[in-house]
Amino acid sequence: MGSAELMLFAGLILAGAAVYLFVSSMLAGRPGEQQLSWASGTEPIKSKNAVINLCRPLVHQFTIQHAVRIKSEKYRKKIQRLIKVGGLAAELNVDEFIGLQLFLGIAFPLFLFVMNFSLDLGFPPALVLLLGLIGFFMPEMHCKATKKNRELSVRIDMPFFIDLLALSVEAGLDFFGAIQKIVDKAEGTESVLAEEFRIVLKDIKIGSSKADALKELAARLDMQEMTSFVAVLVDAEATGASISQVLKDQSIQMRLERFLRAEKAGARASQLILLPLMLFILPAVFIMVLGPIAVSFMYGGGM
Repeated sequence: MGSAELMLFAGLILAGAAVYLFVSSMLAGRPGEQQLSWASGTEPIKSKNAVINLCRPLVHQFTIQHAVRIKSEKYRKKIQRLIKVGGLAAELNVDEFIGLQLFLGIAFPLFLFVMNFSLDLGFPPALVLLLGLIGFFMPEMHCKATKKNRELSVRIDMPFFIDLLALSVEAGLDFFGAIQKIVDKAEGTESVLAEEFRIVLKDIKIGSSKADALKELAARLDMQEMTSFVAVLVDAEATGASISQVLKDQSIQMRLERFLRAEKAGARASQLILLPLMLFILPAVFIMVLGPIAVSFMYGGGM
């Protein structure tokens, strides 16, 4: 079977899958409120990702009713954790995440197939399947990329925030009153840490214990620095140790760790620069230095 036949076969399969999803979604009707919303029926906020916003109406119409049929508890817990550590709990729930995976896993290869067939681009069938895998895993990649950006923001803000907390506690505020003060000052900024502190205060107001709210903060950020910080705070709260001294010690520790990370990044950069140095810079230097000698030698030998 040649490449053209394989492409036609794959196209028929994709077209059949698309017709099946369309017909079944029409027969099933619109998904219920339980699948489209969460947290007492509230709708998800607009995502910062343009692809999610573009696909969301189609996901709700075509694939979310199939996503709810995936009952694997292990897989759903994995998705739930990805959403939580990515800071996307207000934008996506598990059903919508799986619906996005199904939709993009079909839409991407279908689009490539149509373009390849209409424009005769000559793409191999393996590329169509690869694009389907990329589309399926794109929501997961988005969560991981968002998590990395959140970690960078938290690492930048954390020493400064801890210093402010220490000063506020020394000035007479309790720890959570100091957090409220910082959250108020950070209103309108894009600080991830300030937003997470705001969620901690909200959790306490709706009935969570202080220790549980802080542990949930560590679970959402999933960073070694925040986990150790929360563990020290919970221990200090339980033993009655001085919170201000604990905060000062943590601030010093955070700055030391940030300095060590900068040193590691510098050492890694010096190693990575060797590759372009060997491939581009040294050959250019050799040409500049040895080129005239080689030319004069060639002309001298000719004479």
